[in-house]
Amino acid sequence: MDIATMLRISGSALGAQKRRLEVIAENLAGAEVTRTADGTPYRRQDVAFRSFSDQLAKAQGQDAPRLVAATTQADPRPFRNVYQPGHPDADAGGYVQMPNVNVMEEMANMISATRSYEANAKVVDATKQMTKQAMQIGQ
Repeated sequence: MDIATMLRISGSALGAQKRRLEVIAENLAGAEVTRTADGTPYRRQDVAFRSFSDQLAKAQGQDAPRLVAATTQADPRPFRNVYQPGHPDADAGGYVQMPNVNVMEEMANMISATRSYEANAKVVDATKQMTKQAMQIGQ
């Protein structure tokens, strides 16, 4: 596997984890939003990873490595009902529909995404170091 391919693979994984961290931040920001533009509570978003073939490598006649892409989708879990009779969004029974965001789950996801991002960044750094050392051998 050549260096450019290794960097493309790690770069795609870095981008996917970056997107995951952005979605986690959006979820944390919306954790208490009871009414969005469509009149419903904020709905938690989740990131799904998928792999795909590197079209650049295919076009060059090489074996196409698998890269990583992140797609965002709405979490189908139901909203939470919280008893808050004085809340402006409370129904006749005093219950407010709250977002389906669990802050502790988001924090655990943030730690996981951060560690995955750091691991991929280390792969990029190691690849750069190997390239630098290989170039010094040729001198």
